[in-house]
Amino acid sequence: MLSNLGNYKNFGLLIIRLGLGAMFIYHGLPKLEGGPDVWKGVGGAAANVGITFWPVLWGFLSALVEAGGGVLLILGLGFRPVCILILINLIVAASFHFHKGDGWAGAAHPIEDAIMFAGMVFVGPGKYSVDKR
Repeated sequence: MLSNLGNYKNFGLLIIRLGLGAMFIYHGLPKLEGGPDVWKGVGGAAANVGITFWPVLWGFLSALVEAGGGVLLILGLGFRPVCILILINLIVAASFHFHKGDGWAGAAHPIEDAIMFAGMVFVGPGKYSVDKR
């Protein structure tokens, strides 16, 4: 029974895109709607990778990548560039947790998501997407 599931790889990719997209919208939308005070706090995490200027801009762009990227993931539109942008966002998030002293336990979630998005860059969105080839 399980040996035939390989025939449904594209459906599996759709499930991954829908689930991750929905969760990134869920986490990104409040940040996007939070305004400059929230954006400054989110953008401040970029200091952990050496970017100390324009924290409001970086925070806004981070929230936009999360929320807007989630929508694009669901659609499968601009899939690989979106995965790369989210991957960058997750690297900054993981570095934030390490610098905050949370260690591996605190950084585990962004690291796990980063691994998933790094792999998805190579796999692609599957045939049930706007980007299908």
